[in-house]
Amino acid sequence: MKLLRWPLRLAVLGFLGGCWLFAGIYLYLSPNLPDVETLRDVRLQTPMRVYTKDGDLIGQFGEQKRNPLSYEQIPQQFIQALLAAEDDGFFRHGGIDFGGLLRAVSELVLTGEKGSGGSTLTMQVARNYFLTLERTFMRKFNEMLLAIEIERRLSKEEIFELYVNRVFLGHRSYGFEAASQVYYGKGIAELSLAQHAMLAGIPKSPSRNNPISGPEAGKDRRNWILRRMVTLGYIDQDTYEKAAVAPVLATQHGARITLEAQYAAEMARRQMVQRYGIAAYNEGYSVYTTLDSELQEVASAAVIDGLFTYDSRHGYRGPEQQLLATDLPPDAALPLQEWLAVLNSTPVIAGLEPGVVTAIDDTGVQVLLANGQQVRIEWENGLRQARPYISEDRMGSAPTAPADVVALGNLIRLKPGDSDDWRFAQVPDAQAALVSLNPNNGAIVSLVGGIGFEKSKFNRATQAQRQPGSNLKPFLYSAALNSGFTAASIINDAPIVMQDRSLEGVWRPENDSGQFFGPTRLRWALTKSRNLVSIRLLQQLGVRRFINYAKELGFDTEDFAPDLSLALGTHAMNPLEIAAAYAILANGGYRVEPFLIQRIETISGDTVFEARPPTVCRDCEHSAGQPLKPEELSMEEILSATEQDPLPSAERTMDERVNFIIDSILQDVIKDGTGRRALVLKRDDLAGKTGTTNGPMDAWFSGYNPDVVTTTWVGFDNYTPLGRREFGGTAALPIWINYMREALKGVPERTRRLPPGISYVRIDPETGLLAPADQRNAIFEYFRNEHLPDAGEGVNAGPTGTDELIQEIF
Repeated sequence: MKLLRWPLRLAVLGFLGGCWLFAGIYLYLSPNLPDVETLRDVRLQTPMRVYTKDGDLIGQFGEQKRNPLSYEQIPQQFIQALLAAEDDGFFRHGGIDFGGLLRAVSELVLTGEKGSGGSTLTMQVARNYFLTLERTFMRKFNEMLLAIEIERRLSKEEIFELYVNRVFLGHRSYGFEAASQVYYGKGIAELSLAQHAMLAGIPKSPSRNNPISGPEAGKDRRNWILRRMVTLGYIDQDTYEKAAVAPVLATQHGARITLEAQYAAEMARRQMVQRYGIAAYNEGYSVYTTLDSELQEVASAAVIDGLFTYDSRHGYRGPEQQLLATDLPPDAALPLQEWLAVLNSTPVIAGLEPGVVTAIDDTGVQVLLANGQQVRIEWENGLRQARPYISEDRMGSAPTAPADVVALGNLIRLKPGDSDDWRFAQVPDAQAALVSLNPNNGAIVSLVGGIGFEKSKFNRATQAQRQPGSNLKPFLYSAALNSGFTAASIINDAPIVMQDRSLEGVWRPENDSGQFFGPTRLRWALTKSRNLVSIRLLQQLGVRRFINYAKELGFDTEDFAPDLSLALGTHAMNPLEIAAAYAILANGGYRVEPFLIQRIETISGDTVFEARPPTVCRDCEHSAGQPLKPEELSMEEILSATEQDPLPSAERTMDERVNFIIDSILQDVIKDGTGRRALVLKRDDLAGKTGTTNGPMDAWFSGYNPDVVTTTWVGFDNYTPLGRREFGGTAALPIWINYMREALKGVPERTRRLPPGISYVRIDPETGLLAPADQRNAIFEYFRNEHLPDAGEGVNAGPTGTDELIQEIF
């Protein structure tokens, strides 16, 4: 007994010394320990996702992939796999598993490899949320103290949930649900036992054990976990044997963008950053836009098709790159591997795949694709039609053989066809934009900012400042009608020579046709887009009066140049601004503000923002804030308003009768003017206006019916001419037609009701005055009652020759 007394005393003293040491370290470290209660409020970084109103994903923003799960959402089979891998005593210990530590040490000694590990899940939560990864005694001691504190404050389920959602699992995924999506493209609840075990094995070495970077190491770790599950009684031997032979089939799955709308997605991203700052990227917001999925697809296709059609009229500009050195010996092998590297770094644009010419014969060419496949382009599939580009107004002679078009090593573009039916193509240099709005509340239905986000991230729908040309004329004519002019007022269409200080010298504007037609009614002048009439109209109206009227409509007039060139649309604007202005014409005279974000939801599904746009209510008191009468409205978004939660009413900015008359003139643009191509749509409720600027450098068409307003633009980013035969009606209108054909499919025609205070009377088309009852060539015209013409009124016409005007505008 005496021999045992001293060892016993030493053991007791050692134990007490250890307790005193532990207590001392605790007292030293505890004041600096973080507050465990903050774990209850921890926000897991989750990317922002942007959707159409139909739920199609169009964008994901944020570096880390994270999809948090609640404990109830975690499959029991996966819980067992994770416990077997990391901490089978989790639900029994108090944060530190001393038996687990001893087992980890023994496994390391016996096998030379780390098995289940010594850290509990709670200790890993402490490390992941609060501590660094430095390997020091003090960090480990902090980890153990925090684990004890976490166990005191949180339930086992809460701790398990925190671990599952935070741990890093390779390929920028954080948390097991995100990893499941990254590696398998589906949620963790949809995975097999083998896949659960594979995921459970990743935390030990995320870069080595994940099924993409290290499939073999991951498989070994997976099977070790499966054997542990048998030992722990979670699965039987037969289940183990089936899971252990399952192949590793994981592949990289990115954000599954289901609809291409990158320009709109980028707009939403910018707005979210303005609203929430950097938190927009990691709070897991779901952003639902106003985009219609089907119409967005139609808009993209219309823009691409319109640019291809324009491009085909101007010739082949040559290869994008020449990859074959000119001094390469004739018998040298082609550097196919180098070409593949170039091809894999070259983006697909507008569906056109890059390829390198590897062989040429008399009937076609052989082309290497980025995937290593060799395809053939036959002579008839685009090569024969590839006349060389000389200028925007000239093409060279038609080629006679494939060698006239391409050479070995040319990087060209191909349009995929059925089976092996590939076509020769090129990415257009010209660009285009399309914006379509709901005119009753300003919701952006579809938006395309260029031929492809891959080619250029510059959003021409919102960022390109271009001269609208005649697209602005309807608002000048509206200002004139509002000031007492009528659709039958006569203005002389004759040459003008002006000297204007703001225009820096002599100005000699012309009509697009180069012809002049003498005294012209305003209706006919706008229908035919007569420049000289528009300039004289602005002169008679007064530049300042027009600018003030445009400001009332909602235009930003701060930079409007106060000169007569405004009549020709020389003030630069973007397509979204033009579309918003045309919405006033479409909806009866109300200003609506374009908006893209309909609602924003948090990661838990709570709505933190819901758009409440001022909305047209034609039978309400027309002032902001008045309740709507939803039963009077036609659009789905407006019908969602209720009497208990009414939307604010849009403000009227254009007189109802002026709006009716200008709309009737813009319908004539379609029926008998510069927009006649739109007659192919066979509708009587369409109105719109072309626009073409000097060069011509910009081609526009803006048009609408009461349900949809759409603006299209075509031009070059570097402000070079489109070609002398290119106008709004040839370059931009076809895009508008292709889009509106689908946008109005199944939408019934709607005829505007005649507003009170308007008369429809017979006039003399030559004078604009009331016509005698027996005049055979009389026509009907709309007038505001207070501006009815009479037979005794003089003709408002200038001289028929060249009008030499010297004007000083201040």
